[in-house]
Amino acid sequence: MTLQWVRLETSLPDHPKVLELINAKKHKSVMVYVLGLAYCGRHELDGYVPKAALPFIHATKSDADALCFVGLWTPTPNGYEINGWSDFQPTNEERTKAKNKAKAAAEIRWGKAEK
Repeated sequence: MTLQWVRLETSLPDHPKVLELINAKKHKSVMVYVLGLAYCGRHELDGYVPKAALPFIHATKSDADALCFVGLWTPTPNGYEINGWSDFQPTNEERTKAKNKAKAAAEIRWGKAEK
C-alpha cells in the first residue's frame, strides 16, 4: 500500500540542520530532502534512497553529500538512509498491520467473518 502522503515537521524551516544548509547556500539540498521523503513514501522504501534514484528527486551527489554532512541522511553502500524515518513516518510493517486490522474489522462489521 503506497503512502499517498508523508509527514513533514512544521519546524522544518527553522530546524538547525536545515538552517545549516541554508547558511551554506545549499537551498536545493533542502528541497532534495523533502523530495526524498516523498520518493521513499511512494515506493515503500522505509526511508532508503537508492543512489540510482537521485535523478528522480532532482538531486546530485553533492546534494546528497550535503544532507549527509548535516545529518539528515546517512550514506549506505548503495544509497542513503533518511535519518529518523521510522520516528515520523509509518513503516511498511505498521501500514500492513493497520490495513489487516481494518480489513478484519470490516469483515466482522459486514458479516463476512466469524465474530
